[in-house]
Amino acid sequence: MIKRILVGLGGTPFTKAATQWATELGDLHQAQLTGVTIVNTKKLENVGPVPAGAGAYAQRMREKKVQVTKEGTEQAIAVFKEHCSDQQVVCRRIQYEQGDTFEAMIDEGRFNDLTIFGLRSIFEYGFVTDPDKAIIKLLRQGVRPILAVAEKYRPVKNVLVALSGSMESARATRDYLLLNPWPGAAIRLVHFTKHKEPEPFLLEKAADYCQAHGFEVDTDLVEGNPRSDLLSFAHDHDADLIVMGNSSQNIIKRSLLGDTVLETIHSADIPLFLSQ
Repeated sequence: MIKRILVGLGGTPFTKAATQWATELGDLHQAQLTGVTIVNTKKLENVGPVPAGAGAYAQRMREKKVQVTKEGTEQAIAVFKEHCSDQQVVCRRIQYEQGDTFEAMIDEGRFNDLTIFGLRSIFEYGFVTDPDKAIIKLLRQGVRPILAVAEKYRPVKNVLVALSGSMESARATRDYLLLNPWPGAAIRLVHFTKHKEPEPFLLEKAADYCQAHGFEVDTDLVEGNPRSDLLSFAHDHDADLIVMGNSSQNIIKRSLLGDTVLETIHSADIPLFLSQ
């Protein structure tokens, strides 16, 4: 059940797609939306080392970066409000964050059913100095599940669930089934086995669990490496969404996410449903 959705508004191309998915889900589930800006103006003012005599130029650079980003964010907010109005979705409020980029998102995310934003944009648009730590901070502080949108909107008709055998992977699967964001979407379960023994009966158990919740699924056992082969497999099967959880055995003691999740976030042109 989805009743509250948190949407990250960053003024990047990903924000438009996030807004489209959020308002679509808001309409489908009669859910309320909250927008939160994810722009750190203090970081924008840092232009790096300034040569002697170039202080005035550096100041103009700072002002230009802040101005352009603020304009982009305000435009994103206007589009978000417009989409909510067009879809007759309730927009509870807009939360403006100008300090730590994700503090407001963490605070708001604890009492929302789903958080939506362009996770890949934090790598590509420099929202934070260390994107890996930012992502793990979101997950550890309870911001989950996350719908990490791609740059372009696409209807979700085919869902690919990547099963690693870890508890986190199983939890991501459960979270997706219980929320059921897109009722009627076809579900395919895949387990990659390269360099390790296949998990005994993993696909069978997962399929049985899905069927207990009323979902008919297809299954695939693939000889391959998910880090390099997951996205190509998703494209080959026309997947519109990938569901995955972290495969690390001890995420709390690590500064990075599991290799497969991190690589997929970096490279995916398909939205990801992430849980932890």
